[in-house]
Amino acid sequence: MVLPEDNNAVVDALNRIHEALEDNNTVLNRIANHYDSIVPTMRKNQEAILDDNRSTLDKMYEGIFKKA
Repeated sequence: MVLPEDNNAVVDALNRIHEALEDNNTVLNRIANHYDSIVPTMRKNQEAILDDNRSTLDKMYEGIFKKA
């Protein structure tokens, strides 16, 4: 690869890469925060379902009979 005599192009490219990495880190942090807020709730719900030993029909009809 042949570089231009002035290094401004290289510095500009490195600055753009640095900015892109900062933007990506911001997005990844937002994803991680969302994940951290959702996963504990999902895990709690899954454990509640697994701990419930009733049959599927009992669970389904419970909502119908409670309304009446």
